[in-house]
Formats: sequence, structure tokens, C-alpha cells
Amino acid sequence: MSGRHAINVQDPQGRMGIAPGATQIEHVAIYTKDLEALRAFYLKYFGATSNDLYVNPRKGFRSYFLSFSDGARLELMQMGSVPDSLNDPIAQATGIIHIAFSLGSRSEVDRMTERLRGDGFRILDGPRQTGDGYYECAFLDPDGNRIEITE
Repeated sequence: MSGRHAINVQDPQGRMGIAPGATQIEHVAIYTKDLEALRAFYLKYFGATSNDLYVNPRKGFRSYFLSFSDGARLELMQMGSVPDSLNDPIAQATGIIHIAFSLGSRSEVDRMTERLRGDGFRILDGPRQTGDGYYECAFLDPDGNRIEITE
């Protein structure tokens, strides 16, 4: 855990809430059928660091937390009883549809796109400049999750 605590503040109408800037996404979780392969992907391509494997033998559950340089974390989980996803990352549907990683520059987006393409990953779109100002590329990770890389 990051050790951050919410700061309660009162707005001009007297309502209590969380102070702007006090909230952050702690982690995003992905179930996978191949825990080690997906872990290796995020370590290799995004420089994540990993904790030790957590195993709950009673539930048949295994997981890793991957940490990134900005403090964001990705939890990779595996449990045999979890069914395959019905979401289609190409057709897309409501719900969470992608995770985006900022690489810091257009040249890094271009470089990573060519590296992923050369390693056989499916590039869906880009690199391109979007109408809302992003320079990005969309591709599928080893599990078919839609991932974007941005400048």
C-alpha cells in the first residue's frame, strides 16, 4: 500500500468529501490463464518490478503485484475456476476496455511499437495523434488485453 490517506474537506456548500489530489488509483487487477507469461511481459516491456508469488492453496489462487516507477501497481491473478472473458477487445463493449502506459515521448512510443511488432504482438492502431491530443499506439498483450502506450 502507498501509505496515502484521504484528507476530508468541506466544500462551500458544507458537504464533506475527499480533497482534490488526495485520491489515486492504487492498482488494477487482471485475471489470466498464464500467470508467469503475463508477468514476464510486463516486466520485460514496461520495466515493472514484482513481489514474490502469493499462493492461497485453499482457493487455488495465485497472484503477483507488479509495481511501476510512478507508484502505480498491476495485480496479476490466476484461479482455475475463473471463466474466460467474454469481452472482445477489438469490438469493445461497456466496462473497462484498456490500460494506458505513458512512455514519456513520441520517440519512445514509436520505438516500443516497433519492438512489440517485431516480437509478434498485434498492433491495433497507431502510432497516431488522436483528436484529443494523445500520441498513442494500441496493441494486445499476451492475454489479448487492449493496452495503449502514450507519449
